[in-house]
Amino acid sequence: MSGFEYVDDELCCDHVSISRMATKIKTPFYLYSYDTLKKNYQSYVDAFATTNLSICYACKANSNLSILRALGEMGSGMDVLSHGELFRALKAGISPAKIVFNGNGKTREEMAYALQSGVFAFNVDSLNELFILNEVAMANNTVARIALRVNPDINPLTHPYVATGLAKSKFGIPIHETKDVYQTASTLENIKVVGIHSHIGSQLSKVELYLETLKKIMPLVKELRDIQIHLEFINLGGGIGIPYQEGESMPHPKDLSELISSLVKDYKLILEPGRSIVGTAGVLVARVLYIKHTHKKNFIVVDAGMNDLLRPSIYGAYHHAVLATKHIDTEEMMYDIVGPICEEGDFLARDRQMPKVKQGDLLVIKDAGAYGFSMSSNYNSRPRVSEVMGIDGNDYIIRERESYEDMICRESIPDILM
Repeated sequence: MSGFEYVDDELCCDHVSISRMATKIKTPFYLYSYDTLKKNYQSYVDAFATTNLSICYACKANSNLSILRALGEMGSGMDVLSHGELFRALKAGISPAKIVFNGNGKTREEMAYALQSGVFAFNVDSLNELFILNEVAMANNTVARIALRVNPDINPLTHPYVATGLAKSKFGIPIHETKDVYQTASTLENIKVVGIHSHIGSQLSKVELYLETLKKIMPLVKELRDIQIHLEFINLGGGIGIPYQEGESMPHPKDLSELISSLVKDYKLILEPGRSIVGTAGVLVARVLYIKHTHKKNFIVVDAGMNDLLRPSIYGAYHHAVLATKHIDTEEMMYDIVGPICEEGDFLARDRQMPKVKQGDLLVIKDAGAYGFSMSSNYNSRPRVSEVMGIDGNDYIIRERESYEDMICRESIPDILM
C-alpha cells in the first residue's frame, strides 16, 4: 500500500515516517504523496478510457512545479488562470498545446503572452473580452482559438463562494445570449471558434449536475452546428468533490463517465479537475505548541495558522486531524485546534474529539493538497512553509521554506524616511 497509512502506529507518506521527516524539516510543512496523486489522476484516465478525453489539471488548486511536472509526465494538460500560472506550467515542461487559458479578467498582456506561447485555447468569459482578444491576436499576427464560457444557471449545491454556474455569478455568458455571441465570434478575423466551456462550481457532490449542464448545452451545440459553427470540443470544467469528513461519500470519475460519455461521443471532452486530483494527496504537518484549558474550551495551539491553511477560516471548511504517532489507550477530549495568528478566526478545526494530545505532538491536517499552500500568505509576517513530496520511500523538499529575508527582499525604504 501507499499514500498515507499507519505502520506500527506511525503515520507514513509513501512509506516514509512523517515523524522522521519532522526531525529534519521545520514544521509546519505541506507534504504530498506522489502515489496518491498518480492514483487520483489515473482514476480519470481509466474511467474515460473509451472517450476522447483531455485532462487539463486546474493549476489554481496547487501550482507547485513538481506537482505540475509530475502530472505532465502522467499525460495531463493544464487549466491556467493567470500569466503566473501559465509561466509555471511552461516552466514545468507542459506543452502549450495542452494548456487552456481560463478566467474572467484576462489582461491584454496575459492574452499576448498566451498567444505567443501557443496555448490550445482560451475560455472567453464575455463579449467585451472577445473583442479585446481579437485585437490582441491581430496585433500579434495570429489567431486565437476560443471556447465561450456558458453560464447555464444551475445550482451546484455547494458553498456559495465556489458556486460559479448560477445566473448571479460573475462567471460566463448567460446561456440565452450565447448563440449571438458565437455568431459574432465567427465573424472576427483573428478568432477561431473551436469549443464550448462551462464550469458550475467546486466540491460538487452529485455528478447529475454535469448531466443537467449538458442537457442545457447540447441543444445550443446543435443550434450552432445548424448555422455552420462546428465545435471540436466540449469542456465541462472540473468540480468533483472529495470526502473531507470520515465516512463521507463523494462521486468517482467513473460515475461521471457512465453518465455523460455517450452524450459527448462526437466531440473531444475536456475536463479541468483540480481538487479531486491533488486534494487527498496532501496534508499539513504541524507541531503542538501548547495545550490550553478554559472553563469553556480545550485548545490545541499549533505552529500552523490561517495564513498556512485558510479554508477553515473563510469557508468553514472541515479537515480531519490526526496524530502522526498514535496514542494507545488514552482518554479522548474535545478540542479546538487553533494557530498563533492574531485573529479569532484563526482555527484549523473546532470541536474535535481526539485522543488526549500532548505538547510537542505532531498533528496531521488531512486532505490539504488543494487550496492549501496555493492560498497561503505572509500574514503576521510569517514565512510561507516548505513543501515536501514522498516518492518511492524517499522524501524530497520541492519548495524551501521562506526566510525572513525572502519576505522583505522586494521592499525598500525611501531616502526621505532614513
